[in-house]
Amino acid sequence: MTISEKIWHQAILLHNSSIHDAIKNLDKVAIKIVLVVNDEGKLEGTISDGDIRRGLLRGLDLNSPIESIVYRNPMVVSPNIGRETVHQLMVVNKIQQVPVIDERNNVVGLHLWDEIIIPPLRNNVMVIMAGGKGTRLRPQTEHCPKPMLPVSGKPMLEHIIDRAKSEGFSQFVLAIHYLGHIVEDYFGNGDRLQVKIDYLREQTPLGTAGALGLLNTRPEAPFVVTNGDVLTDIHYGELLDFHILHNAAATMAVRVHEWQHPYGVVQTKGVDIIGFEEKPIHRSHINAGVYALNPEALSVLEKDSRCDMPILFERLQAKSKRTIAYPIHEPWLDVGRADDLITARSNFR
Repeated sequence: MTISEKIWHQAILLHNSSIHDAIKNLDKVAIKIVLVVNDEGKLEGTISDGDIRRGLLRGLDLNSPIESIVYRNPMVVSPNIGRETVHQLMVVNKIQQVPVIDERNNVVGLHLWDEIIIPPLRNNVMVIMAGGKGTRLRPQTEHCPKPMLPVSGKPMLEHIIDRAKSEGFSQFVLAIHYLGHIVEDYFGNGDRLQVKIDYLREQTPLGTAGALGLLNTRPEAPFVVTNGDVLTDIHYGELLDFHILHNAAATMAVRVHEWQHPYGVVQTKGVDIIGFEEKPIHRSHINAGVYALNPEALSVLEKDSRCDMPILFERLQAKSKRTIAYPIHEPWLDVGRADDLITARSNFR
């Protein structure tokens, strides 16, 4: 739990309070903002020490009501706005606090600059599927597992771990099979990267979800799963927060894929032509290979039994469990073919 999650409740002040009350609150809570609410608990505005100084210079005194010094048009965000967006808003607007409000204008949280720029430490596990043979990338994968192929000077798998680490993740589980000893020899227990790494060793290929059935200890909290050949700027922490916010059993990151028909399309009804559409663009969501799961999702898996992620989602749906999509717009590349690897090595930063 972050500092703001612990104390933002203490920064709430009723609209009929005095300037003296606001000064006491600023001094006690020490987050440089007071959240002013009405009798129904809805946000009316905010007060900073600057607002108080300007009020006193206008002739108000400590017993004056705060009504005339409340800033009534503060920057606010909804609970589903991610950290990166909040950070950008803070930079552009030169502010250090952003209240979080729900659809009824009730205060439900507070973002602070110090916490936005330093990612929270997450106890959530991240599982990376790194056991595939990479047959479409031969001969490069004849003696090297696909996730260990180098991109910009280090294995793809290390890029994934580094990005997750930068968002506060420190506990990783790598599912390995094909040439798995190369992965273990390189990463070990994670000490070199200052993280903790455990392994799931598949005796036979178990698909993109089946290896999760090998977990000896079921995670106690929601966790992230990603394919070891997906390079993306997705924010794993925001995916996890989105998953938790929507109370889902499983969340799949999806990406919009566009395909343009090479020909003009003739629309017919029977033998009658009713319209034309010149080279239409078709849009659909594709599986991006990154997921957030609740521990309960593991109950639909059997140990040492093959299962791919879409099947896991279908099994959860059959049990009336909620499964949702998390649209991503960040750069994303599934390195499955030789052309993809060339693209990754050319463009990846």
